[in-house]
Amino acid sequence: MEPIMATVSQLNAYMKRVVDGQTALNDIWIKGEISNFKDHYSGHLYITLKDDGGVLKAVMFKAAASTLTFKPEDGMKVIARGRIGVYEQSGTYQLYISEMTPDGLGELYVAYEQLKKKLGEEGLFDDDKKKPIPKYPEKVGVITASTGAAVRDIINVITRRYPYCEIIIYPAQVQGAGAKESIVAGIEYFNEKEPCDTLIVGRGGGSIEDLWAFNEEIVARAIADSKIPIISAVGHETDFTIADFVADLRAPTPSAAAEIAVPSQLELLSKISTMSGRMQSSVINGLKNKRLLIEKLSMRSPKNRIDDLRQKNDNLIKQAEKSFLLTFEGKKKELAKICAKLDALSPLGVMARGYAIAQEEDGTVIRTISKMSPGKEFSLRLADGECQCEVKEI
Repeated sequence: MEPIMATVSQLNAYMKRVVDGQTALNDIWIKGEISNFKDHYSGHLYITLKDDGGVLKAVMFKAAASTLTFKPEDGMKVIARGRIGVYEQSGTYQLYISEMTPDGLGELYVAYEQLKKKLGEEGLFDDDKKKPIPKYPEKVGVITASTGAAVRDIINVITRRYPYCEIIIYPAQVQGAGAKESIVAGIEYFNEKEPCDTLIVGRGGGSIEDLWAFNEEIVARAIADSKIPIISAVGHETDFTIADFVADLRAPTPSAAAEIAVPSQLELLSKISTMSGRMQSSVINGLKNKRLLIEKLSMRSPKNRIDDLRQKNDNLIKQAEKSFLLTFEGKKKELAKICAKLDALSPLGVMARGYAIAQEEDGTVIRTISKMSPGKEFSLRLADGECQCEVKEI
């Protein structure tokens, strides 16, 4: 078999493709001690991770480095998350770091991130899964330690803001062995035996180990399965737990949770006062308008109204008479014209000028001499009358 001839660049490029193709190396956690730490002016961090058996070069670019909550130093043990890649120019493989935490908290941090990713992919953090928090609760359930600042703060805030609300405390263990089971039991108790409008689940601040019960999967699933809306109140403002992501609403502190759970009676009284004032003004203005209308109507007595109607009736009669006279005169003139035309066409008019009409006894007009004979009687109509005649001679 002939040996393969390749340039250095070709080999480095090939090794990069081989390493990049390994899915197991695309998201990996590496535990080691920092050495040769260099904080580049660009904001990138260059380090070497080592243990008793070897070393691994690593780089953390500016965007990822800006999320660090601690300052890396030589000799510090850390757990770094990232991908393995090949830097072609030097032909070396290295870790490209996306997250890094001190090794003392490393295992818990890894477990936290893994559970967060798992539940997020299942949709437990989705907004459409969140239940609305009632505005005016009659009963609020609180799951927390029976002693301590958290429970006192919640009771004080709710009592001050909204004393009409009943508070039911479920004393739960919130730290150490058995804490997760105790919190779950509290959630199940309220859902099955003591229905409330809202639940507050939480505790005061502490280390990640102290708060770990609220990062347990069974607690997260109990919160997600609750039929009662849950406000998480775990730790201080900068502390986030898995319970915060699953809960219907997150409060940064127990006191803040209590303020969210109930309205302020002072604000409600102020709103009621404002609304009452508006209603009163509306009623007063309405009555004032009605009074003005009544006064306006009362100024017009029935007699005045009748007088107005009489005058209006007289005006209408006058208008009708005027209209009738105009119409009558028009018709009179029109009739005169027609009469003149009829008079011009009337036979009486012709006879008035000296003509006469000879007629048979039945009124038939005699138009020709052939209808006449000696001794025939006929009538002769003149302009001012009629006479009976007899033919003497033709």
